[in-house]
Amino acid sequence: MQYDILIIGGGAAGFFAAINAAEMNPGSKIAILERGKEVLSKVRISGGGRCNVTHAEFLPKELVKNYPRGEKELRGPFHQFMTGDTIAWFEERGIKLKIEEDGRMFPVSDTSETIINCFLSEAGRLKIQVHKSEAVKAIMWKDSLWEVGTQKSTLSASKVLIATGSNPKIWKLLEKLGHSISPAVPSLFTFNIKDKRIADLPGISTHAEVKVQGGKLQDEGPVLITHWGLSGPAILRLSAWGARELHDLDYNFKVEVNWLPGFSSEEILEKMKAIKFELAKQQVLKNAQFELPKRLWQNLVIAANIEPAATWADLNKEELVGLSQQLTTAVFEVNGKSTFKEEFVTAGGIDLKEVNFKTFESKLHNNLFFAGEVLNIDAVTGGFNFQNAWTGGFLAAKAMTSKT
Repeated sequence: MQYDILIIGGGAAGFFAAINAAEMNPGSKIAILERGKEVLSKVRISGGGRCNVTHAEFLPKELVKNYPRGEKELRGPFHQFMTGDTIAWFEERGIKLKIEEDGRMFPVSDTSETIINCFLSEAGRLKIQVHKSEAVKAIMWKDSLWEVGTQKSTLSASKVLIATGSNPKIWKLLEKLGHSISPAVPSLFTFNIKDKRIADLPGISTHAEVKVQGGKLQDEGPVLITHWGLSGPAILRLSAWGARELHDLDYNFKVEVNWLPGFSSEEILEKMKAIKFELAKQQVLKNAQFELPKRLWQNLVIAANIEPAATWADLNKEELVGLSQQLTTAVFEVNGKSTFKEEFVTAGGIDLKEVNFKTFESKLHNNLFFAGEVLNIDAVTGGFNFQNAWTGGFLAAKAMTSKT
């Protein structure tokens, strides 16, 4: 069977590319090959089943800062198709998006089925063939066409787009074609920590600065205490930016937490010396300071070896120093990681130097295109990985339908 365009991978990037290519070149014969029994499975579980479509960031130079891998390469593409274009694309198809407080954007319906139904409906309207349970086993250039072998049949096409995410089997086929692959390592994960200071505090969130000891990795933002350790935006960003470094450490390292970002231990010590006089008779344990959550404050006071009944007037210099250190330079041992909810994201994929980011075409082979996480591009949580999929899928579709 011969096609104009074959798309390998029935996920977000694959469907978006197929639909746009079919609209840009009506009548073209397009098929999507999906190895699984269902398409768009990652779309279905994204954002807790609501589908975090994109993020309300409308400046390319700011948007790219959310990509630990791909920041430089995506700047040009985002000038061609980014957040505003994504919003307009879905609105043209009757799907309105809403912006939440943290900038994440979801369909107003609050269900990923809205996005899935849109893609399936558009694919049907445009007569795009969707082949499920069709795992690709071989890709080769033969007689001026790409030949794609699956466990069921052999197909050929003028152009092929690969949008298979972090699929090691496809990466191996691409290596046979001469492409370099950065091996996959986890990104977007929480830190497993067993420590009395946070053991009984799951659900508490506070603004903090976190840095990995012995390196340059650090971030500031909301930190969430969980049953397993630490999570929240600051931790997830650290895990994304440090994906390879933390993998090399086998996820055993120390993090230093400043629960009062912007202040040093010396500055907090001076503030507590003032509190010692102002609140002399007040019990230290029972009255949280610096707007910290009360239970976290209490655990840090206990960790500083301050007696439960002690008042501020009772504290000696050693105890004040100990508490200032717990508040600003608390060190925690990380032993392992946990996947962030169901959003398993990896760093790794096709070497970005081997891709033309004006078209998302391979620099090694004509008429071979890529989109989504098959490339060595990944982002922090918040809809950014999907925006990469939409941008790459759209620009690849444009290139495939304009290229003769």
